[in-house]
Amino acid sequence: MLVILAFIVLFHIISATLLFIATINNAWWVSGNIYTDLWYSCNSTCYPVENSASTAAGFLQAVQATMILSTILCCVGFFVFILQLFRLSQGERFVFTAIIQLLSALCVMIGASIYTAQHESFQKQQFRNGNYGYSFVLAWIAFPLTFISGLMYLILRKRR
Repeated sequence: MLVILAFIVLFHIISATLLFIATINNAWWVSGNIYTDLWYSCNSTCYPVENSASTAAGFLQAVQATMILSTILCCVGFFVFILQLFRLSQGERFVFTAIIQLLSALCVMIGASIYTAQHESFQKQQFRNGNYGYSFVLAWIAFPLTFISGLMYLILRKRR
């Protein structure tokens, strides 16, 4: 049981770390020497994504919101896990943590899917011929990790 708990804690920390890196780093889209994230485009200097505050960039704002929400939910889920570990009886443990972690996975999936489908709508014309960056890939890697983590909490709930 302790090995399973240690594995789940490690899995949760890895997924939270990936979510932080994917949300913060500026490599969602790479075009030449220009790196674009959810807020800024950078080469040697950074400048905000064009029209990111307008209603035309609603897709970008949705990606920003879901990625921030997924990171927050993943962190909250870890703290709830620690509290539930010591406070609740065995049959009740980890259900709330599993729900929070599955919601985090859902938010990552929604954010990365919107970015995949609509990334051209908020890129400048000269940057549209680039490639997805490592932060985008880390977001997609974080999705199955958080999903599997949520499922592991549900399975762990039934263990004695």
